[in-house]
Amino acid sequence: MGSLYGLLQLFSSTLVGSWSDIVGRPYCLLSCILFSALGYFVLGMSTNMFLFAVARIIVGIFKHTHSVSKVLISDLVSERERLLVIGHFNGASNFGFILGPMVGGYLTELEGGFYLTAFICASIFILNAGLCWMLLSYEENAHGKERFGSKKARSSPSAEAKQSLQIKSVPDEATKCHILARSSWTEVVSMLKNLGSIASSDLWDIFLVRLLMSVSIMLYHSNFVLALEERFGMKPKHTGYLISYSSTLGVAAGFLLGPIARLYRRNNHAILLRSTILTCSLLMLYSVSASMWTVVLSSTILAFSTTVGRTCITDLELTLGRDQASGMLIGIGQSVSAMGRIVAPLLSGIAQEFSPCGPPSLGAVLGFVAVLIMFFNQPRYRSERDSKLKIA
Repeated sequence: MGSLYGLLQLFSSTLVGSWSDIVGRPYCLLSCILFSALGYFVLGMSTNMFLFAVARIIVGIFKHTHSVSKVLISDLVSERERLLVIGHFNGASNFGFILGPMVGGYLTELEGGFYLTAFICASIFILNAGLCWMLLSYEENAHGKERFGSKKARSSPSAEAKQSLQIKSVPDEATKCHILARSSWTEVVSMLKNLGSIASSDLWDIFLVRLLMSVSIMLYHSNFVLALEERFGMKPKHTGYLISYSSTLGVAAGFLLGPIARLYRRNNHAILLRSTILTCSLLMLYSVSASMWTVVLSSTILAFSTTVGRTCITDLELTLGRDQASGMLIGIGQSVSAMGRIVAPLLSGIAQEFSPCGPPSLGAVLGFVAVLIMFFNQPRYRSERDSKLKIA
């Protein structure tokens, strides 16, 4: 069941991202939130494996609210402010990773706690949908619908999507069906064209770096509890405290992206390269550490470097692919990360057969490969940045 979720995320991320380019970010975001609520509601009612699988399928396909929100943010703010705002957004989102496990762990200990947790999740999603609808309605009333279509009409419904709205005014049922079929086909063709343009672009190195770093970080997390127990005799409870501590630092890192961006004069590639070098070094330090204090030190700095790197690579994708559909760009990036979530457990199991330090050591090697790719592609990033500054 866990693999089913990851497999669906692998394919659905790109499809949902391209769908948001066609129908508009607000509509796509609300749909994802409501379908996620439905998935958790079905999960709370599941009394057999069939309903459980149905719930996982619904959630696996539509649980992309975080990605669509980032695309919506990139449409609403200027390119100069994007890194800072997305960093704040990621920092706020990390509060969920701090509170969620604590609340969920408490609720599941109650009688029927799993079902209660699922219903609470569904209720939170419905509340979120209501808040989202209210805020989007306020933005439209205050700034007009062009507020969501200021960037090449990417966040407003496309001309093909608007065509479907005209069907209601057509009296002939046969004509309605014909227009609907033509509109749907046009949207599919538009999505395939966007996918083809991204596939033929020179963004392969950015997506490869994302894949390598996703696998690298997941190798670090994959056996973290077991490795600390085997190497230092640390109890899982204390390991949980260390994980919560790292998540808290991740929140702080999200809000420090503004000063970091100003320090590097908004050179996202330089920030990403240095954060990747730091992550690679810390993974190697963690894998060879002989004391618990070294583990705490590496975990502390890793919380900052991984948060900064994850935000920078998203912003770099949008910057280098500015002529592409931003929703599909984010979607492909999430699909690449999902691929890492599928590959990492297999590699972790193989590496752990040799040593408890095997997974983080392999992660450090993959991180070093990512550093080499970025280092040898520096001239292209520099020319892209120079051309962007000339345009500005």
